[in-house]
Amino acid sequence: MAPKKRPNMEQPTTRVTRKSTRSVNPKPNYADPEPPKPKRAKKSTPKSEPKPEVKAAVDSASKGVVIEHCTQCNQFKIRAVKVKEGLENGVPGLEVRVNPEKPRRGCFEIREVGENGEKFVSLLDMKRPFGPMKALDMDKVISDIIEKIK
Repeated sequence: MAPKKRPNMEQPTTRVTRKSTRSVNPKPNYADPEPPKPKRAKKSTPKSEPKPEVKAAVDSASKGVVIEHCTQCNQFKIRAVKVKEGLENGVPGLEVRVNPEKPRRGCFEIREVGENGEKFVSLLDMKRPFGPMKALDMDKVISDIIEKIK
């Protein structure tokens, strides 16, 4: 059964909408708005002159070494850092760069910088579990590279 209407309604109710509330309560107009606060200037510290880098003389044939390692697995990074530290300690002043460009997938390569740079280690397109890389004796690889560079 349908609900019955109330017989004692004195005034019809009006529906309240967003538009009707705006006309009743308009936003107040401010005659004098406050100006925005000025932004603070950053404190500048006096810049010191850059210190000149002193590098030991290295063979002109070998300017540096690039280690390219895949970012797929942490094992690549561990070995690359070990080789980098070993080369920097073994040959003072040698510039060793790790992944200067986007590395190839499954790649672990150590080479000299330059167009005709010699490749010391080149392991490409390795698949998990990266057996050829794990079989390498990094200490022997580092000592071989140091001998070839000197």
